[in-house]
Amino acid sequence: MHEYAIAHDIYMTARRAAQENRANFVKRIHVDIGEMALVNPEQVDFLFHAIAEDDPLFHGATLDCRTVKPRTRCVCGYEGDEIFVCPTCGALPEVVQGREIVVTSLEIDVDGDGS
Repeated sequence: MHEYAIAHDIYMTARRAAQENRANFVKRIHVDIGEMALVNPEQVDFLFHAIAEDDPLFHGATLDCRTVKPRTRCVCGYEGDEIFVCPTCGALPEVVQGREIVVTSLEIDVDGDGS
């Protein structure tokens, strides 16, 4: 179950960033998950909350997962969403977007007023 490892990595990345910025707590974690990463965002969300449930830094935090569609590029100049065969030349295009799993931003509270 690689979703557990991904959820743990998201938790550790967010925790490190929150501590480096002297956060009182984390409100929201924004994550981009590529469709071709073959990850179930609902499972990642569930496992993330199971991992973070005893950490007061994450009390009430939400995980906002955005699905990223695949984008490809071919040596012939084609750019688009065809992932198996370039519609222009028939070659295998390079996937340039859609496999990533990235924490893009955090919403944190640093002054303790909850706003």
